[in-house]
Amino acid sequence: MSLAAAPQATSSNTLDSVVQRVKEGSRAWVKLGLRERISLLEELRRAFAAVAEPSVRAACEAKGIDPESPLAGEEWLGGPLVVLRNMRLLVDSLKDIQRHGVPHIPASQLRTLEDGRLAARIFPRDALEGMLLPRNVGEVYFLPGVTAANLREHQASFYRKPHGGKVCAVLGGGNVNSIPPADCLYKLFVEGTACVLKMNPVNAYLGPFLEQAFAPLAKLNVFGVVYGGSEEGSALVNHPAVDEVHVTGSDRTHDALVWGPPGPESEARRSRNEPLMKKPFSSELGNISPVVVVPGPYSEGELRYQSDNIAGMVANNASFNCNSAKLLVQPKDWARRSQVVDGVHAGLGKAAVRRAYYPGAEQRWKQFTDGRAHLRLVGNASAGELPYALIPDVDPAQAEDRVFRQEPWCTVLSETGLPGSDDPVAFLEKVVPFLNEKVWGTLNATLIVHPKSLKDPAVNAAVERAIRELRYGTVAINTWPAAGYAVVSLPWGGHPSSSAQDIQSGLGWVHNTFMFEDIEKAVIRAPLTNLPAPPWVPGHRGVRELARRLVEFELGPSWLKVPGIAATALRR
Repeated sequence: MSLAAAPQATSSNTLDSVVQRVKEGSRAWVKLGLRERISLLEELRRAFAAVAEPSVRAACEAKGIDPESPLAGEEWLGGPLVVLRNMRLLVDSLKDIQRHGVPHIPASQLRTLEDGRLAARIFPRDALEGMLLPRNVGEVYFLPGVTAANLREHQASFYRKPHGGKVCAVLGGGNVNSIPPADCLYKLFVEGTACVLKMNPVNAYLGPFLEQAFAPLAKLNVFGVVYGGSEEGSALVNHPAVDEVHVTGSDRTHDALVWGPPGPESEARRSRNEPLMKKPFSSELGNISPVVVVPGPYSEGELRYQSDNIAGMVANNASFNCNSAKLLVQPKDWARRSQVVDGVHAGLGKAAVRRAYYPGAEQRWKQFTDGRAHLRLVGNASAGELPYALIPDVDPAQAEDRVFRQEPWCTVLSETGLPGSDDPVAFLEKVVPFLNEKVWGTLNATLIVHPKSLKDPAVNAAVERAIRELRYGTVAINTWPAAGYAVVSLPWGGHPSSSAQDIQSGLGWVHNTFMFEDIEKAVIRAPLTNLPAPPWVPGHRGVRELARRLVEFELGPSWLKVPGIAATALRR
């Protein structure tokens, strides 16, 4: 299937019939038994595996990637791997519900945080799963009131108290091809809500593959796909048979739907808290994703490793990720500050210059880069491409600078220095309020911390306090928060401190295969350096083969597959 076959906009009559069909199916869907749901997910896994390769090839065509090149591994990792893993973990959770009533968390994986709240370690679930991201650990932090004794009451409420049948309008993201199917899987199998998915015009080519793979759901009249732009999106979310809405996109899309077109009337409604859209609304809306380098006794090799890690957070998917690194934060007078900037510059130099496939990217790139002192450009861009732009030493006192207030959504990384030098505790005390109050977005943040620093009780306490107090839905230590997205068991979404009036990165969660409720954030921790290096590091020659091997692993996890995965991962 080629891009030329991308579907046309859905007519209003067809859209109405799709919604009505799914509304009717939603009532039977809530009564479907666990055994039938498990069987259905296994059928969906086989069907999705069948479209994996052609859908990846279509994505490569759309993004200007040679499908036989290492770079094509991005599309395998960001598409089929995440979706197939999501389905497998949902099967595990439904089997747990059969045995235990909720997805099972052993008591040994629960702990109490310093502020008295509960945390649950859910990744890795076992030693075999730990091979996927060696030495990484993922936890969920809960809101006050969730305890080890009542955790079951904050899991899988649909399976304990099913509703009468609902339809969710899902406006799919256009950048990463796992987002639309994963969002629908969450609504269908965690919340019990039938879905009508509107594809984003940027990746509408994916729609027919999803229709083919999700045909078992369509037969049950609990899933449908429609196409078009903002007009069709508005018609869908405002359809009287649609009960709730989920959007992956921009805060502007959310605000237009909830408060109306930009202008005085919209602002007046917002100030009165009188939204036009009164349906339940969940969303994931992007972020100025910060990477904080905490001063410490780094060796040359450790700084080089993390500089390449940060460069990969920028370069992946041509920087069209809601979790792409966009703001590097360091102590202003730290002696190693310029070395980190130079290292990231060098790391970006190993990355391919990419097609700017997302509409408006060139205009946004110019808005951020025009007139910038000390601007560094990396890579020779041809027509339709954008070089990487590194903007060092942005003044943190200039609170209205767009680098702190607007997500670039293109190949731009800014860097700023907060007052301080080599005192980690004093630096972190400045970082937390700066990110929480001055930098837009609540989706994810990264802290780079040296393990020797953590041996100091005062530094360790400051780092743990920062993790707890940062208002982000995912906090990553020494790794890209996208690792938390990819493991799927961890919840993914904006911090719950947002509101409809100030939506930031959105509200609600997806992925979350343990079906937790009353979540505050996910936390994923990794070593400062690791072998093998993560697959997003620029210039990784084995990433396509690695991604394909990981997809095969998800179709049938086995220790026999681990040596081949490890050997491929080491091919730098």
